[in-house]
Amino acid sequence: MTQTYGEKAVGLSFNPSNDSAVDRIKRLYAQIIDELDGLRKTPVDAAGNPTGAEAKRLASIAIAEAQGAQMWAVKAITWRD
Repeated sequence: MTQTYGEKAVGLSFNPSNDSAVDRIKRLYAQIIDELDGLRKTPVDAAGNPTGAEAKRLASIAIAEAQGAQMWAVKAITWRD
């Protein structure tokens, strides 16, 4: 099965412990990233306004930040004292 951009971005297929909580978090972040990636690829937003270069740049930043947040979330889920 071909992965979406978001699934690739969060490394959905990498879950060596097969932890269901890790899978859930990665899937949620993948959905967010896919929404933002769609914004970057769409010439107009949901209201029909042109999507300019700044909106696309901000979406790219949000994707990078979401990837970081997802990694920290996985770290929190898998943390062992």
